[in-house]
Amino acid sequence: MLALNVLKKTAVGLAAAAVLSGSAQAAGDTIKVGVLHSLSGTMAISETTLKDTVLMLVEEQNKKGGLLGKKLEAIVVDPASNWPLFAEKARELIEKEKVSAVFGAWTSVSRKSVLPVFEELNNLLFYPVQYEGEESSKNVFYTGAAPNTQAIPAVDYLMNDIGVKRWVLEGTDYVYPRTTNKILEAYLKAKGVSEKDILINYTPFGFSDWQSEVSRIKKFGSAGKKTAVVSTVNGDANVPFYKELGNQGVSAENIPVIAFSVGEEELSGIDTKPLVGHLAAWNYFMSVDSEENTAFIDAWHAYIKDKKRVTNDPMEATYIGFNMWVEAVKKAGTTDATAVQEAIIGIAVPNLSGGLSAMMPNHHITKPVLIGEIQADGQFEIVWETSGLVAGDAWSDYLPGSKDIIADWRAPLSCGNYNVKTGKCSGQNF
Repeated sequence: MLALNVLKKTAVGLAAAAVLSGSAQAAGDTIKVGVLHSLSGTMAISETTLKDTVLMLVEEQNKKGGLLGKKLEAIVVDPASNWPLFAEKARELIEKEKVSAVFGAWTSVSRKSVLPVFEELNNLLFYPVQYEGEESSKNVFYTGAAPNTQAIPAVDYLMNDIGVKRWVLEGTDYVYPRTTNKILEAYLKAKGVSEKDILINYTPFGFSDWQSEVSRIKKFGSAGKKTAVVSTVNGDANVPFYKELGNQGVSAENIPVIAFSVGEEELSGIDTKPLVGHLAAWNYFMSVDSEENTAFIDAWHAYIKDKKRVTNDPMEATYIGFNMWVEAVKKAGTTDATAVQEAIIGIAVPNLSGGLSAMMPNHHITKPVLIGEIQADGQFEIVWETSGLVAGDAWSDYLPGSKDIIADWRAPLSCGNYNVKTGKCSGQNF
């Protein structure tokens, strides 16, 4: 990889990069793109729709004439909610299928699993889901929310607009909830919240026995201070979690829940009437009123042949990432990973809120932040939004080990974790 970085400006370097990045297929009849989403297991409830989204985008691009004069071909694999299998499937897509780029992963543990593969083989991953930050890789483009474009604004809304004083940080037991809650705990304490007013709990993937935990939340919320739940529960565990909230009468009026991993797709499988008023923080909702969103929803319904199917935030992130890749390939004139990495910074494409989202030097993008209330029909009414776009921050300003670190993949810095105090890059990527 270091040799490639040194030689990337030369013809020899570009040729070597083309072989290693799997971009040699551009000389063939099609340009292949990988789709790396769980179609079975605990995460299928969320990820299957993103597979369909990529297939729709590929079909639409081919109707426009393809890319660089070639048709796009989507190669779909199923890592089956098995985190080590994600790495195997990623390697299969790059080495065997020779894909130019991959769109996929949902959980942070799956992204962490595949990241070394993309760096070793110099391929590109477009990651479309909110995550915990504390990472920036030259081979990954983070088109979902970072904590400063989801979690921090959500807490600010609860604190300033709802008057919340006690906090339940409820999450699935893996890296995204644990790191996000570490950031939120530090942020809350910096805002003067005492440790006794913060309750943190984790449950396994696929957890279903929520009776005791919801009872514990109710008890914690009975201390006479306004209490809210900040939920990083992921996957199909959300269905029994929300059902139990309804069973025990936990309403938005007494203990509001704000979720970072629950959108329209997850709500489509449950009775939402008892959940009316509970919240979610995203960068997009299906209820956004814009011409771009209307066109996207119409295209989705036509493609999926079901007008009842919903759209959601990770779908928009996939849409943005795919179009950024297309524009970067056009700009570079090649699918070569190194050339696309350089070309994509600064690329701006339409989002579905009616504005433009841009790829920043830290490989995160600009987006609006929205808070939505669950409605009886499973949609969200937008109750708060930022006045403009917010740039995703790879490193948290609230963690001692991160607040002095920036990511900038432009030359000459070309570093994912540059310490502004020491003036040093502490590693090649993250």
